[in-house]
Amino acid sequence: MKTVVSEAILSQYELVVGLEVHVQLSAQSKIFAADANRFGDTPNTNVSVITLGHPGTLPMLNKSVVEMAIKMGLACHCEISRYNIFDRKNYFYPDLPKGFQITQDKTPICKGGYLDVKARKGNGKDYWVKRIRLNRIHLEEDAGKSIHPADADYTLIDLNRAGAPLIEIVTEPDIRQPEEAAAYLAAVRRLVRYLGICDGNMEEGSMRCDANVSVRKKGDMKLGQKVEIKNMNSIRNVQRAIEYEFVRQVSLLENGDKVISETRLFDVNSGRTFAMRAKEELNDYRYFPEPDLAPFVVTDEDLARIRAQMPELPEQLIEKFQKVYQLPEYDAIVLTDEREMAVYFEQVCAHTKRYKAVSNWLMGPIKSYLNETGKTAAEMPLTVRQLADVVELTERGAVSFSVAAKELFSALANQPEANAEATARRLNLLQESDTNAIMPLIQDVVAKFPKEAAAYKKGKKNLLGMFMGEVMKASPVKIDPKKAGELLRQALES
Repeated sequence: MKTVVSEAILSQYELVVGLEVHVQLSAQSKIFAADANRFGDTPNTNVSVITLGHPGTLPMLNKSVVEMAIKMGLACHCEISRYNIFDRKNYFYPDLPKGFQITQDKTPICKGGYLDVKARKGNGKDYWVKRIRLNRIHLEEDAGKSIHPADADYTLIDLNRAGAPLIEIVTEPDIRQPEEAAAYLAAVRRLVRYLGICDGNMEEGSMRCDANVSVRKKGDMKLGQKVEIKNMNSIRNVQRAIEYEFVRQVSLLENGDKVISETRLFDVNSGRTFAMRAKEELNDYRYFPEPDLAPFVVTDEDLARIRAQMPELPEQLIEKFQKVYQLPEYDAIVLTDEREMAVYFEQVCAHTKRYKAVSNWLMGPIKSYLNETGKTAAEMPLTVRQLADVVELTERGAVSFSVAAKELFSALANQPEANAEATARRLNLLQESDTNAIMPLIQDVVAKFPKEAAAYKKGKKNLLGMFMGEVMKASPVKIDPKKAGELLRQALES
C-alpha cells in the first residue's frame, strides 16, 4: 500500500466522521451502587458485591446521574425522553465482571439535538461555524480498567471504575474536517465543565472519545465502510488519528483494496492507527431489557426544576458579552472558554465600566501568568477588586500599562489583602497625568530653550525627544509620558 497520497487524489475524497464521547459524570457514587466514584484511589478499593455482579444483588439507580444527563441534553437542544428503561449489553471482557453492561439501547434519555461549533485552522482568528447533529445521549455504566505493564506477559485489572456513571454522546456522521472533530470535542468539554457534571479531563479518562471514520468519493451519497478508532486521550490526538485514517483509507481504495470494518487504536508516538480487533455488530451484543431495574419517568416538574438550575452557557455568554459589554466577538469567545474566567470577568466589570480594558488584562498578563504557572482560571492571582483597581489606575494614566503588567502585577499576585493604589505608591510607580500639573513644567522648559523651540517649529521634529527629557528631569514626580508628549507637541506648535 502506498504510504503517501497526493493532495490532488485526497481532494477527490470526502471524509465522514461520527464521534462517540463517553463522559464520566461527577456524582459522588456509582450509577447503580453506593461505591465511591473517585479517581486515583488504591486499585480495587471502590468495589462492592453489586459492582462485581454477585448472585442475588440488585442495582439501584442514582437519581443525581439522571439529572446530570438531562442537563447535558438541555444544553444540546435535545428532546428529553419521559419514559426510560435500561438494557443489558452482553459481551465478555476481563474488566467487565458481570459479563454485561447496563446501558440504554431502546430509550436514550436524550434524543436528537445539536451543537454549533466554531472550527479554525491553526491558531488563526478566522473560523467557520458547523452544526453537528446529535443522534442521542444515553446513560450507562463504565467498565473497569485493564493495565498492561511494560515488558510483562500479564494484564492487571482495576475495578474501581466499573459501574462509574457515564453518558455517551453520539453524533450523526456530520463531521467533514479533522478540525471540526477537535472543535466539537472542545465544545463538549466546555459544556460539561460549565454544567459541573464532569471535569472533562481526557488524560485521566473522565472524558473519552471513539471516532467512526469513513471516506467516499465526493458526490457519492452512500457512506463508505467505517472504522472505529478507540479511546483517544486528548483532543489533539483525536484530530491526528482522523487525519492519518483519512489518508490510510484513501490509500487502500486507490490501490484497489477494501476498507475493513474493524476497531483500531492510535499510537501517539508514530501518529498511526493499528488494528485491534474485528468490529462487533449490534446483534453480537444480544441487547435485552434489564430485568432488575424498573423503568423511570421524567415528569414536567422534574424538567422545570432542572431547567431552573441551568447556568448561563457559553453561546449565551458570547452573545451577552458582545451586547452588554461591547466586546469584539473574538474577546467574547476567548473569555467564555472557561466558566471561571467568564464569571471572573463579570465580577470585575461590576467594579469598573472599562470593559475592554478588563478583557485586555485577562487575555494578556493574566492569561500569560496562568499559562506560565500551570494554574487554572479558578486560581486567579488577583482578587476581583484588585484587578478593577489596577484597570482604573492604568486607564486614567496613574500607572503605565507596561509597569502595571510587570511590577504592580507581581507585587499584588496572590496577596489578596494588598491595595492596588497603596502598593503602587509604596513602590513609587504612580505617575502624574493631570494636565494642570504637567503644563506649567512644559511651559517652563519651552521658555528655557527658545532657539530649540523655534527650530522644532520650523520642522526639526527630532528635538521632541530632547524636550521630553528636560520635562522629565524638571518634574519632581513621574509623569505619564503619553500625556506629556501630547501636551508638549501642543506647546511647541502653538
